[in-house]
Amino acid sequence: MDIAPAQDPGQLTFRDAADADVPVLVTLIESAYRGDSSRAGWTTEADLLQGQRTDPDGVRQVLRAPGSRLLVVERDGALIACCQLEHRGDAAYFGMFAVRPELQGAGLGKVIIAEAEHTVRESWGVSEMHMTVISVREELIAWYERRGYRRTGKLSPFPYGDERFGVPQRDDLAFELLVKDLARPAGQLQGR
Repeated sequence: MDIAPAQDPGQLTFRDAADADVPVLVTLIESAYRGDSSRAGWTTEADLLQGQRTDPDGVRQVLRAPGSRLLVVERDGALIACCQLEHRGDAAYFGMFAVRPELQGAGLGKVIIAEAEHTVRESWGVSEMHMTVISVREELIAWYERRGYRRTGKLSPFPYGDERFGVPQRDDLAFELLVKDLARPAGQLQGR
């Protein structure tokens, strides 16, 4: 949902995360999705999941995985957002996307996802970007659809019982695969 008018996001710097960033990244990701702090933004999962979204080991695994990058976004020297990019053959996977809750709704997400798409096209020459979103997150899925992603209807189960991913507050959670064709110029998206 675009809840505020687009504003100039200011001078953003994109770089690969380092081990020293792990504590700040965990705090950022948790604040964007879980607990009361997440309610300041619109990406909260606090009503769907309690507990943690990630932990230092999970972030380090992304940093160290072959074919994986954790892109950090800074403004004025402060870490304000991140996203995971993983090379998977002809596609890239986009995940672990977090923007500081108080900065959500001002157009940063659009800029960051566009940079992520550019990065994977240039770095890996991929033709698609894939992501998974909790299927009941209609507002978030609609936001991605406005960015050119399409629902595939392909669902994978939520890892119930594995508290590393949170404690579900409902029994109907699943992940849906969303896909965007990166080979087609943005102005040629079907139905747009």
